[in-house]
Amino acid sequence: MARYTGPDCKRCRREKTKLFLKGSKCYTNCPLEKRKAYPPGMHGQARRTKESEYLLQMREKQKLARIYGILEKQFRGYFSEASRRSGKTGENLLQILESRLDNVVYRAGFASSRDMARQLVLHGHFTVNGHKVDIPSYRVSPTDIIEVKASSRELTPFLAAINDAGLRTVPGWLEAIPTQLRILVHSLPEREAIDTEVQEQLIVEFYSK
Repeated sequence: MARYTGPDCKRCRREKTKLFLKGSKCYTNCPLEKRKAYPPGMHGQARRTKESEYLLQMREKQKLARIYGILEKQFRGYFSEASRRSGKTGENLLQILESRLDNVVYRAGFASSRDMARQLVLHGHFTVNGHKVDIPSYRVSPTDIIEVKASSRELTPFLAAINDAGLRTVPGWLEAIPTQLRILVHSLPEREAIDTEVQEQLIVEFYSK
């Protein structure tokens, strides 16, 4: 499975905003706070890029893909699927990304970042409706029940999730039960329930060219 393995802070500096790719660690010693005026790279300070309409659209697409940890080929596939659905393409795209299993694990507070959630899913620590699922891109559905396997419940990340229960706001379309290490999916999220700061219409315009 292809994935980005470079420094997370570099991606935040490129987008000139915190993407919270490291979870709570992004609140301390963030390079973006020190060098937010210029992008990464040895020529970052000298580079002056004219922000054209195309560039703004591309950067918004890159920002969304990086927030969810998606590479270009898979992201384009999600966009194609979103465009075939009824309704607004941008909102459909966000709903698809939010319904990924790794994102659900992160949103429920069982992992401090999406990267960590992806790793926990890959290592086979979760079941969906009683069946082991180790595919981060697995799409959840309403009424799904996600649980940590009995053999994994004493692992440090899950003990931390129990201790930190309530510190992170869980979106209304999910219900997290930390004491049982269980997540209930009540519905798929509408746009107003998704707090990802992105202008999805710019992404639609980018792929519509």
